[in-house]
Amino acid sequence: MTNSNVTDQGPRLSVSTWSLHRQLGRPDFYGPDEGQQIPVATHGRGEHSLLDLPARVAEFGINTLELCHFHIPSLDTVYLNELRSALQAANVELFSLLIDHGDITDPDNADRDLAWIGEWIEIAGRLGATCARAIAGKAAPSAETLEMSRNGLQTLASRAEANGIRLMTENWFSVLSTPENVLTLLDRLDGQVGLCLDFGNWGGETKYADFEAIAPRAESCHTKAHFSAPGEMDKEDYIRCLDVTQDAGFSGPHTLIYDGPGDNEWEGLTIERGVVQSYLK
Repeated sequence: MTNSNVTDQGPRLSVSTWSLHRQLGRPDFYGPDEGQQIPVATHGRGEHSLLDLPARVAEFGINTLELCHFHIPSLDTVYLNELRSALQAANVELFSLLIDHGDITDPDNADRDLAWIGEWIEIAGRLGATCARAIAGKAAPSAETLEMSRNGLQTLASRAEANGIRLMTENWFSVLSTPENVLTLLDRLDGQVGLCLDFGNWGGETKYADFEAIAPRAESCHTKAHFSAPGEMDKEDYIRCLDVTQDAGFSGPHTLIYDGPGDNEWEGLTIERGVVQSYLK
């Protein structure tokens, strides 16, 4: 599967269910320690159910969605089919299933976590997703952990391909905490794994230069702005990050990420969308 498969629709607005976590009632986060034991009691408490969300997102003017694994309240075949049908009925593309837990570089639990992530990759395929995103590793960066990450992602990429989807990773957690490690890992994977660039994961004085180093490799973008208060976005920083992607020729989905203060997530997304739209042409 080539990079063009995930970007051939061109630049477009997308949104993550993480940006609507409060709308969904703040379901509890869980990972491999719990297996597939979903904390079902924490679901169904929000203004919207996950099945309602595709239509609501489409009404908001966005037709691409990224879905966090822990927002799915049931893995029953009937429910997964209902969710896939809800996406299709709303004409909303499920771009990626975000597998937000697991550590394929854990010295004790890597095999368990690889198996757990692999199960989620299969679920992504059943939902009709284009991609699934896995974490490259949480262990301290070293030559050994980079090689462990490469081996794990290679295994997961083969499983993803068998399920008709592309595996992605992200500049997130310690193994991919520097542009040097991101580029080294992607090069060693020889195109088998794509990159999601997240504006919110790196900071400091070298942030923009670090983004410039990896932006040419990005196939998707978590286009996150910083909000100091409800409705108060750091527009200058947001534009500088967006300029980096534009200068790099980025042509994938800009997935709006809002986890700022206040409970009006739609307001935050509206503010972000107003800035990002001019970068979609």
